[in-house]
Amino acid sequence: MKKLWVRISFAFFLLLFGVLFAVGFFLANLVKQAYEDTTRNQLIEHAHLLIQALEISDFYDNPEALQEKIGQLPDPVQIRITIIDKDGNVLADSTSDPKQMDNHRNRPEIKAVLDEGKPHGEAIHYSDTLGMHMMYVTVPFYDGKERIGVVRTAIALNMIDSTTKQLWASLFMIIGIALVISWLVSMSIAKRFTRPIEKIAEVARRLTNKDYESRVDIDTSGEIGQLSEAINVLAASLQKQMKDIQEHQQQLTSILANMVSGVMLVDELGKIRLVNPAMERLLGQSEEELTGQLHTRIHERFQLSKNIIRCLETMEHQHEELTVRHPEERIFDAHFAPFFSEDHRLKGVIVVLHEITDIRRLERIRSEFVANVSHELKTPVTSLKGFAETLLDGAAEDKAVRDSFLKIIYDESDRLYRLIQDILHLSKIEQHLVPLKIEEVDVAGLVYDSVEMLQEEIAKKAIKLSLPGQKSVIIEGEKDRIQQIILNLVSNAITYTPKHGKISIQVLEHNDAIDLIVSDTGIGIPKNDLPRIFERFYRVDKARSRNSGGTGLGLAIVKHLVESHHGQIKVDSIEGVGSTFIVTLPKKQPNKDKQK
Repeated sequence: MKKLWVRISFAFFLLLFGVLFAVGFFLANLVKQAYEDTTRNQLIEHAHLLIQALEISDFYDNPEALQEKIGQLPDPVQIRITIIDKDGNVLADSTSDPKQMDNHRNRPEIKAVLDEGKPHGEAIHYSDTLGMHMMYVTVPFYDGKERIGVVRTAIALNMIDSTTKQLWASLFMIIGIALVISWLVSMSIAKRFTRPIEKIAEVARRLTNKDYESRVDIDTSGEIGQLSEAINVLAASLQKQMKDIQEHQQQLTSILANMVSGVMLVDELGKIRLVNPAMERLLGQSEEELTGQLHTRIHERFQLSKNIIRCLETMEHQHEELTVRHPEERIFDAHFAPFFSEDHRLKGVIVVLHEITDIRRLERIRSEFVANVSHELKTPVTSLKGFAETLLDGAAEDKAVRDSFLKIIYDESDRLYRLIQDILHLSKIEQHLVPLKIEEVDVAGLVYDSVEMLQEEIAKKAIKLSLPGQKSVIIEGEKDRIQQIILNLVSNAITYTPKHGKISIQVLEHNDAIDLIVSDTGIGIPKNDLPRIFERFYRVDKARSRNSGGTGLGLAIVKHLVESHHGQIKVDSIEGVGSTFIVTLPKKQPNKDKQK
């Protein structure tokens, strides 16, 4: 785009050029006409002078003398002189032989004088004699009062044309100089007036291109100054508004990006306009794939379309708990809320999906836990109550019966105590109420200490035990908790391994972690039960577990103790062959978990 001052200067130049050209053309024609009139008058005057000077009537009957007389006349302006009688015969001519010339009676300039009686005649036509265009003027001469002929004076038009060309050349030179001067002046004036406007336009363009720091730097008054100030105020306002918008947008983007819940925006036409990363993960599609698509393109397993349609139709909030069963069961709390423009027109629907699978699972676990605790507590309490009632009814008189019942009451009380202790211990671990007391722990040494504590049980079943070498394996952790892990795993292996079975305990050292491996040749764990063995009160063989004195919380406690050390536990088992528990513990605990 051309600059404004160029366009203004060019427009002014064209206007001035048109005016000057029109004026010049008019003046040129006027001067030309004036020159032709002057030339015509000179020819007429010259003819009258010739009539007076020559006394033509005296030579009327002697053409030869008249021709000689004309030949003697001076011709300072190259005027052709021709004397013609009333019959059109050429009596004398200043440039040609009259005898060789045609009759001129029908010439218009002659007829105007002789036939029409005009004081003079004039015409412009081609001269065959001279071979050029001439201007002719005729003036009558008299014999008394009778017109007996005409004196014709003529001048070549090329002389007029030459003078006219010179006139035109001079005129065009003057016009050219005037145009150059006017162009320079117009450019200077246009620049002076348009420079502020161009600066304002440039700032406006920068504002359009989101350069909100641009300002008009013009120190001028009047309307331009007011406009500049208004533009600067507008720029400052836009800058502040855009900064606020960007901050709000960043906040919104950050909120949407970090939300656990999935958010999706659907417009009034049913097309998806926005999804956050959480929704991308839930739907298994990227924002690029979803944006612009109809909500009906979402997989049917989410069952979103019917609620979106209902929300658009009713313009009311919708809420539903959705269950997705493929590829795994997942439960979502789905909210569908209409949103409106400032003029209360429906703009679309906001869909929020919040996964509550873990919440529902925890509710189920809590319910099962309460049921299991009630059941586990009910059994020893029922036993205690029953045997106590029996003793009160008179059985206490029989010493053997009394001692047997008291032994049972003691065992059930002990079992009840251990159950309550395990529940409390597990609760504290889960709630992180007991921080780790970090110290250097020799895991291999703890294995030997733990086996020593369980030696009596091992001996009862004649179990063959394989232990790790005597090499120390040092890690960071809490000694008592790690020993509890070992005791529970080894005790479980003893419980579920038949007589003369085998138990192997290994401690394998890696670069930044160790593996504690407890293997047995026991009854094994069915494949269907493997995913649930670390749940509280879950028993593979419930009758046998209860008879062995177990509370059903051992492996749950082990799992939480391992996780409190930032470790992992996994199990491999074949029913009827045996089980292998692998506990992986890091050698170094994170700094934030280290407490002295």
